[in-house]
Amino acid sequence: MSSLAVVAWALYLLVAFVLRSVVQRRRTGSAGFVGVKDPPLSLRWMGGALFVVAFVLSGAAPALALAGAARPVPALDRPLVAALGALLFAAGLPLTLWSQLAMGASWRIGVDPGARTALVTAGPFRQVRNPIFTAMVLAVLGIALMAPSALALAAVAALVVAVEIQVRLVEEPYLARVHGGEYLRYAARAGRFLPGIGRLRARA
Repeated sequence: MSSLAVVAWALYLLVAFVLRSVVQRRRTGSAGFVGVKDPPLSLRWMGGALFVVAFVLSGAAPALALAGAARPVPALDRPLVAALGALLFAAGLPLTLWSQLAMGASWRIGVDPGARTALVTAGPFRQVRNPIFTAMVLAVLGIALMAPSALALAAVAALVVAVEIQVRLVEEPYLARVHGGEYLRYAARAGRFLPGIGRLRARA
């Protein structure tokens, strides 16, 4: 299913990044790309760089497998695993789009420390604080399972590490600083990546 994995990766890139940025520009005049504001080689900078690495590897892995240059992991090279990957991708893509659209004008790629965007708590954000990242991991894991090489699994690992750095060291501190008690109360009832899991303790 390497060819399907390549198509899935290209589709995800088109929908989640290109089309979403076009919608954002039409709505706000900005494409929403903030990028990384931290010093090069700092932990938070490396988190941003890992996002790029993860998505490049996620696309390169099935392309190399299709060309016969990347060998599959034998334990995962099974039709049922590939079917599971397709299902995960089929869940991750619409969840990404739904979550991005739910953010409205607050959607960004990266965090601008000087900006103040609205705190989004509706739609998929009602129960999960970071549904876009959850959906991204589902989609990239799905692509990896459709063409399960070591490089594909490395892409998943890089994305998970990037998400953890971005959420814990960049976004949560920013939101707590900008929205204060409102964010902390929201974080006390909504899970970090899954409903009920990773809730922050409410503060007086």
